[in-house]
Amino acid sequence: MLLHVKQVLNADELREARAILARATWGDGRVTAGVQSAQAKNNEQLPQDAAETRALQQIVLGGLNRHAVFFSAALPKRVFPPLFNRYGGASNAFGDHVDNAIRFLPGGQGDRIRTDVSCTLFLANPDEYDGGELTVEDTFGPQRIKLPAGDMVLYPGTSVHRVEPVTRGHRVASFFWLESMVRSDEQRRLLFDMDSHLMRLRTSVGETDPAVIGLTGTYHNLLRLWADA
Repeated sequence: MLLHVKQVLNADELREARAILARATWGDGRVTAGVQSAQAKNNEQLPQDAAETRALQQIVLGGLNRHAVFFSAALPKRVFPPLFNRYGGASNAFGDHVDNAIRFLPGGQGDRIRTDVSCTLFLANPDEYDGGELTVEDTFGPQRIKLPAGDMVLYPGTSVHRVEPVTRGHRVASFFWLESMVRSDEQRRLLFDMDSHLMRLRTSVGETDPAVIGLTGTYHNLLRLWADA
């Protein structure tokens, strides 16, 4: 499932994030790449242990924690601490690659996360740079994504994807992965569709309508069947 999640960050959070980014020192983006993707990766990245990275992570995680659509679509079990990258100038593209299936969480404790869902949260507006589209290959062909600052795209971690060359300005974003309570992308899609229709039904007929109660039970029974909490 490829999904545009709107307004993960509000205007104040976005302004604070951009102020932090303006004073940050960027490093080589290949430090978090796998063997194959390192050959295609040409961007800059904030060091994982930088004070600016930690401050930005708190902003992003705060936005995610309150976003109902994000939770409904991703059903997150564990979220990899958000990272931050920049494309522009000589470091301006990331060729076709597939994200590593397993990533080790920072901290050196050996904890691992399965990357069911890949996430890109845009921190620069589309008019601030040319190019830089996130292109995701899916069953309907290449999907080219360039969203307003504060918006995010979710897509399966299994997808081949790339970032097109940036020819003007800088494309700045947060990227991260999550392990979902529901491993299957098809099952997550069905649950998200059901939850979305249920929210609309509640608005029109109320919470106590027998159909709403029955369908809510079906949703939770499916989640109970499929989820690894």
